[in-house]
Amino acid sequence: MSGNTTYLELSQDGGGAHKFYEVTVDGLNVTVRYGRIGTAGQVQASAFPTVEKARAAAARKVGEKVRKGYAPAVRGGRAARPVTRRQVASAPSTARAVAPVLWRFRTGAAAFGIHISEDHCWVGNEAGDVYTLGHDGEVLARYQLPDGVKCLVADDFWIYAGCDDGTVYDLSAKLPFAAYEIASDVDIFWLDIHEGVLNVADRNGGLTVIDHEDEYQWSRKSTGSHAWMVRRDDRAVYHGHGSGVTAYAQDGGGELWHTATTGSVLFGWQEDHSVYAGTNRHVVQRLSKTDGAVEATYRCDAAVYSCATAPGGRYVFAGDCASSVYCFTADGTRLWKLGTGSGSALSMQYLDEKLYMVTTEGSLVCVDASEAAIAAAQSGTVPVPLDVKSAAALPTYTPATTVRTVTAPPASGIVVECVQESGRLRVHVVSDGYEPSWNVQFPRHIRQAGARYVVEALSPAASGFYRVRGEIQRLL
Repeated sequence: MSGNTTYLELSQDGGGAHKFYEVTVDGLNVTVRYGRIGTAGQVQASAFPTVEKARAAAARKVGEKVRKGYAPAVRGGRAARPVTRRQVASAPSTARAVAPVLWRFRTGAAAFGIHISEDHCWVGNEAGDVYTLGHDGEVLARYQLPDGVKCLVADDFWIYAGCDDGTVYDLSAKLPFAAYEIASDVDIFWLDIHEGVLNVADRNGGLTVIDHEDEYQWSRKSTGSHAWMVRRDDRAVYHGHGSGVTAYAQDGGGELWHTATTGSVLFGWQEDHSVYAGTNRHVVQRLSKTDGAVEATYRCDAAVYSCATAPGGRYVFAGDCASSVYCFTADGTRLWKLGTGSGSALSMQYLDEKLYMVTTEGSLVCVDASEAAIAAAQSGTVPVPLDVKSAAALPTYTPATTVRTVTAPPASGIVVECVQESGRLRVHVVSDGYEPSWNVQFPRHIRQAGARYVVEALSPAASGFYRVRGEIQRLL
């Protein structure tokens, strides 16, 4: 890159930040590149009326970062964060019949991320692609993220994608933005978000909790490694790992209970009163949220990669490493076992008598799980699955690299302001009709002290902060 370049890094001991920040002045243009050390990062570009103003703006940006602890560094001198891509094997199914697949969409890479809402189906794969589809399989939109998607999680109306690079993106608006950044020493395996609080399970059996301001709250190290499960509710955080499931108080106050499961936990699900742990010893176990007691066991024929339930746990579904999917009654009675026809299910979700799965082949599969359809499948009668294709002009959205500027807020826009509070940059609402003392969950990389921004909408969270909906614009 031509021009005068300043390169800074912030790499803290003990698993703190691991970021770079680069500012280049080239005539009237200032280009900022930032992100995790070892990645290409994101780029923002601005133009100024004079060379002097461009240099002054660059100096302000560098000064702000230096005050936050960034220091001059040599590019390439530090390694990137550790990333473990889940290695999974998938054998052919031993089931005599194939599930009644209504439609399937091939994403092009192994897929772990799934979320099924009342309106849309979401799938995210290891190539960093996230697609939204209708319940009929129509592909509606595509998001391209900078790194592979570990999982998709919902928090009320918000959808988040946790990526291999440690960034968690908010996908609730057209342009995704980085809502959380996870410390560089945390090798992420799975995520959950509840009322804006991010919970991270990692390779070493650790659990890290981060609040809606992307600030560290607490962490614990469970007795087992390879923690593939984390679920949270108003009472506790449920952490599944190589030695079972451990429940911790939501405020980090300590362990509530621990249950040794039959095998290492590979996936987890929750209902109001129970958590479900799928293990490498061919079972799903239902545990009481109150005391961790094993309430039921659901036996499969191979290691369980994923599980889900019908509302209230009326039915329990499981996907194994041999491309089979199972259904059980609540008490553990196996009702059926069928082949998926599309590889092993790495994640799944049930809605309205349909079971949605994402697989080792990278497919999002919709199965008719009604009693009539399953009975017909067991006798050998299944529908011809529709192979869904993306439209040539499919809308594609990537994380914003620049913030559009406006000189006046639109009539329906909401103005927020970035202010210094106790040495930290916070964002509060300026427009009337909102609680001015509440913080706004806002992309940290675009915060500048004293700057004002316009957002399309704000929604309150139960824990007393606002979430942004829609485009963010800088107000000049």
